[in-house]
Amino acid sequence: MANDDTKQGRTDVLSEEMTIEQLRAEIRSIDREIVELIAQRTYVAESIAAVKRDQGIPTTDTSQEQTVMERAGENARRFDVDSNLAKAVFRLLIEMNKVEQRQNR
Repeated sequence: MANDDTKQGRTDVLSEEMTIEQLRAEIRSIDREIVELIAQRTYVAESIAAVKRDQGIPTTDTSQEQTVMERAGENARRFDVDSNLAKAVFRLLIEMNKVEQRQNR
């Protein structure tokens, strides 16, 4: 996990070496990657939904949801991200997947 000194060092290097336009370009690239990862995750979730449908498995699996939320918190700590933010993002992803699964049953 990055400590405050390491995090501050990265921020200092970025802000000293890059213009605001370069930093914004970096954000645009990261945003595209985030959306690409959401698309990949959604595709896999749709595959899981098909397996659940074929095998008569219920849409909601609270144990699995809890595991995902715990993993989100662990990853947040690992990458020095606010745990509540990470969990909120994953809660939204889970809820959207469940809505799609219910609509496709």
